[in-house]
Amino acid sequence: MSVHFEVDDHVAWVTLDRPAALNAIDPESHAALVQAWERYRDDANLRVAVLTGAGNKAFCAGVDLKRMGEFYQSVPAEQRVEVWNRLPGIGGLTRNLEVGKPVIAAVNGVCLGGGLELALACDIRLASSNATFGLPEVRWAIIPGQGGTQRLPRAVPPAVALEMILTGKPIDSARAEAIGLVNRVYPPSRLREEALTMAQSIVALPPRAVRAALMAVHRGLALPLTEGLRLEQELANPLRDSPDNREARAAFREKRPPRWTDA
Repeated sequence: MSVHFEVDDHVAWVTLDRPAALNAIDPESHAALVQAWERYRDDANLRVAVLTGAGNKAFCAGVDLKRMGEFYQSVPAEQRVEVWNRLPGIGGLTRNLEVGKPVIAAVNGVCLGGGLELALACDIRLASSNATFGLPEVRWAIIPGQGGTQRLPRAVPPAVALEMILTGKPIDSARAEAIGLVNRVYPPSRLREEALTMAQSIVALPPRAVRAALMAVHRGLALPLTEGLRLEQELANPLRDSPDNREARAAFREKRPPRWTDA
């Protein structure tokens, strides 16, 4: 199986498992990832997902050029934009598939092309110290086409994003952390443990509030500030004096852990 889906309490682990191909995405693993994200989205028991790659060498080296090239050629050139704009992007998350719940990328090793675009579509990125990040598409006479030209300049300073995109040169984990592309860098042996720790810290919080905060950020980024502030209030107001909000206040007064109801 090219993609594994495991459940650890309220955490879903999604693992790309094509280590011989540096976990590159082929049509089968793409379809499996879409299915995995839909399962995560639709299972109310799952609150956080972690995406990673099998082995220590690669998170994802992008698309399998040979296999995906065959797929591209199966669709007439004049139809490709229309077809791709209505289907989930490579790996599912890059376009037309919103899960509405947090996704953490645990980047272990090579993270290039579509692999970086998939990581950029995640909400939080953790990396191992041996990770490398890059968008080499211009070297193949194409451009990043799964969100790289749009998400990278939103994640890091635009001039830094342009340097990565226009030169195609990769950066190491230290540089990725310095520019804000990743949240934290850990030794490879600790990456999974630290990703689980972060996932559990989110799981411990009221799910409805987590989802609302995530929605406020994602949707607000595409809006002018005044409209974003209005959206924030629309999402915040139902949470005020909600059962979970009342439980949070009661637990604080009574000096005990809260018991969330997701209401």
